[in-house]
Amino acid sequence: MVKNHVIGMVDPEALFSVRGKNYVVTGASSGLGRRFSMILSAAGANVVMAARRLEKMEIESGDLPRSVRVRCDVRDPEQIERALDIGQDAFGPIDGLLNVAGISKSAEALVESVDDFRSVVETNLVSVFVASKAFANRAVGAGRGGVVVNVASVLGTIATTIPLASYTASKSGVVNLTRDLAVQWAPLGIRVNALAPGWFESEMTEAMFAEQSLIDWMSRRSPLNRPGRADELDGAVIFLLSDASSFMIGQTLVVDGGWTLT
Repeated sequence: MVKNHVIGMVDPEALFSVRGKNYVVTGASSGLGRRFSMILSAAGANVVMAARRLEKMEIESGDLPRSVRVRCDVRDPEQIERALDIGQDAFGPIDGLLNVAGISKSAEALVESVDDFRSVVETNLVSVFVASKAFANRAVGAGRGGVVVNVASVLGTIATTIPLASYTASKSGVVNLTRDLAVQWAPLGIRVNALAPGWFESEMTEAMFAEQSLIDWMSRRSPLNRPGRADELDGAVIFLLSDASSFMIGQTLVVDGGWTLT
């Protein structure tokens, strides 16, 4: 019989700690990627910030402690490998990967070009596979475990009246890719989960948040009657990257204020 742990001996701070861990965050020049990089650094982790817009990262996050910045187009496998190399040289073996990079193009499916559709899927889905595979191969080669967190979206779990065929297809792909990689890599000590945010203000959604009618639309669908605040994803990210989620694989953690419940 497995002996139960004594509650009084549990250290909550250690359970949720990412201190001293080394993480790569893609899409780190703005939005959620930048926010997650800041939170991880504040929590004592070392962060490799990877994004296409190196100058933007240098300007907006240049003084972020325990971080390095690297130009990285996630569509290019060689640049992903380089980001991992730079992180390992700076901090040591990489403990986790946070796949945040993504784009969105709103267009009616009848007129959306195949090239635009392919571009979104390449950035939002194919790059997640490529980066995750590169990280996992290094972890296995070094005899280490690790953790991968893929940023999906509530629009990967439901449809919406906004015409976003390429985006919803790519994010639903991320949800199921997360499940499959989790099953394949769990025996190797690599945990894979996903985070599905609801409506949060970011560079990608700034046009929507600029229209009060659209803010009202988001709010009406939410039992909390509002979109999310930037800080309301922080705990979910720390949870998924830390030992607090050690028995959790292949899951998509939805943080949307109940938007998908109505």
